[in-house]
Order: sequence, then structure tokens, then C-alpha cells
Amino acid sequence: MTNFQFLLLGLVAGIFGGILGIGGGTIIIPYLTYISSFSQHQAQGISLVVTTLPTALLAVIKYYKEGNINFKIGLLISIGFFIGGYLGAVVAHKIPDVLLKKIFGIYLFIIAFRMILG
Repeated sequence: MTNFQFLLLGLVAGIFGGILGIGGGTIIIPYLTYISSFSQHQAQGISLVVTTLPTALLAVIKYYKEGNINFKIGLLISIGFFIGGYLGAVVAHKIPDVLLKKIFGIYLFIIAFRMILG
């Protein structure tokens, strides 16, 4: 895997993140686990590095300019996400990699199924 390929992965995830609000869970993690052979734990760790505020800043600015940001709600969710992220990481590291990958896949399947069927 070359640095260019990781840069391209970030670009694609960023574009989809800006369009659909997705990236880490639906693009980066599957790519890292299936194409780059990272463990599920490693892929999730890398995805968390990527999804910090600086990487989303330009998208946030654009959404703000278009009037699509509610900072109060966003801040409340961010506080919960901050605490929940730590608690989730504690739990994730107690789950074997193979089981964690299956849980992740089931989660994506359920979300996709619900969104397709409305």
C-alpha cells in the first residue's frame, strides 16, 4: 500500500463525507480491513484519527454557510460522543477482532436494510 493510495482513500472518504455524512465506518474501515489487511481494531483506530474535527472543518464551514448547522445540538451530541467514544474503545478492546468485525458488519447491514426499505 503506497502513501498515495491512503491519500486517495482519504479523498474519496472526504467526498462521500461531504455529500452523505459518511466516511469512517462505511468507506475507511472496510477498505483498511479488506484491501489493506489491517485488523478491525487497527482500522477503527485509524478511522477515529481521521474523523477528528480538523478533517471535517471545511465541510462544517460549507454546511454552516448554507444554514445547515445547529451548533447547540451538535455540541450536545459531541459531548456524548466524546464520552461514549472512550467507553466504546474500552469495550471494543475486550472483544476479539473476528467478533468485532462481525458486529460491525451486522450493524452496517441493519442500517442499510432500514434505509433501503424506509
